[in-house]
Amino acid sequence: MIIKPAISVISSDRVEHRIDLHLQLATRSGSDRELALEKTVTHSRIGIRHPNNGSDRKLALEETVAYTPLINSHDHLIGNWVPRAGENRPYPNSHIWVEDMKDSVSYHERNLFWINDGSFILQEPAAYKLALLGSYKNLFSGCGIVQDHAPVQGKEYYRGFPIKVDDNYRQCHSLTLGNWWGGEDAIKEMKLTQGRMPFIIHLGEGVDEITHGEFAKLMQLDLLKPNTLMIHGIAFSGEEIKKIACVGASICWCPTSNYYLIGKTMDIESAFRHNANVCIGTDSTMSGGVNLIAEFHKIREHFPSIKGNLLFKMVTENAVKALMLPREYACLNPKHTRNLLLVDANDNDPFENLLTIEATSIRYLMLDGIPIFGDADWLELLAVSDADYSFFKVGNRDKFVLGDPIKINNYIDAVLGYHKDFPYLPF
Repeated sequence: MIIKPAISVISSDRVEHRIDLHLQLATRSGSDRELALEKTVTHSRIGIRHPNNGSDRKLALEETVAYTPLINSHDHLIGNWVPRAGENRPYPNSHIWVEDMKDSVSYHERNLFWINDGSFILQEPAAYKLALLGSYKNLFSGCGIVQDHAPVQGKEYYRGFPIKVDDNYRQCHSLTLGNWWGGEDAIKEMKLTQGRMPFIIHLGEGVDEITHGEFAKLMQLDLLKPNTLMIHGIAFSGEEIKKIACVGASICWCPTSNYYLIGKTMDIESAFRHNANVCIGTDSTMSGGVNLIAEFHKIREHFPSIKGNLLFKMVTENAVKALMLPREYACLNPKHTRNLLLVDANDNDPFENLLTIEATSIRYLMLDGIPIFGDADWLELLAVSDADYSFFKVGNRDKFVLGDPIKINNYIDAVLGYHKDFPYLPF
């Protein structure tokens, strides 16, 4: 099928008007992710196939903007409970909050559903349901890919999500707390990357002497490499950010979480001045915002001069570099469109339009040729079986979504004995 949106954002520096996008659906001989979805998320089988008679059909879609799906470079999928935790803010560092969080109302309520016993084996059914819920938080804000910062799980864990949860990484929680949640020590984890996958670590999340010393310790351990992805960086000096840029490493900026916990965020002006590779993450809703679009609004609140095309670059091209993802996820490909986020045009500037995205306004979301979410009539339009999808209404629009987030929410309600409302779910 060929569609013609009003505007197509090919990349952060290229916008086209009324060009053809050639949609490419996954087939049975398609990606590993599709075959994995068949085993784990779907009710019986993945029904995706090429349209029988519509491969040459053209559809003009006025008042729409097309993007490549967004990328959330930092989340903790099991941590997307609400409300946020932290009664003693602002904290000098996040390590204190980690312990303080365990006394919060939110943490104790989550314990009624899943108790974190310290093993971080996330394939366990209750933990996995929470992780699935976190993936829908991302999906409903236009994200096709999310980095789940947790100990690396078995391959089967990553194959059952409706969106792509990146599995190509090694990690350490932080240098100060070590890998308390599982995995090897930081040096061993970096060695396991062999330079071919990102090494992800919380670093400099605070304003005290401890967090100000973490970058020097990273350097001392020879852990600043091109594949290093440092989360937060509030304590980084301008000179440290310059070193990060010179090496070609990356920083993930999580402003909502930073302001909530610490009352301060990283020196983003220095990062831009030194051309450091900065991507954006949400953190979990235990400290962060509702979703990636909320991060855009938080950034605009504090840094109104940051342009929309730079925001877009940080959640596409920069994220692909930081997470060492295939380049196909960085830009929209008009001739072979397997990855697509199609939304209502609510602003004449397509980059400013990003800030208007919500579940209601998403017309169609597809990753790796798999329809994930959108207006329900797309399934019929593309001749896709609806056996693998659930349906609900947002406002006056009927929506489809891969898998069944309502069922997950209902399951949580049944365990708790009352309804739990998650603000990132649109129903």
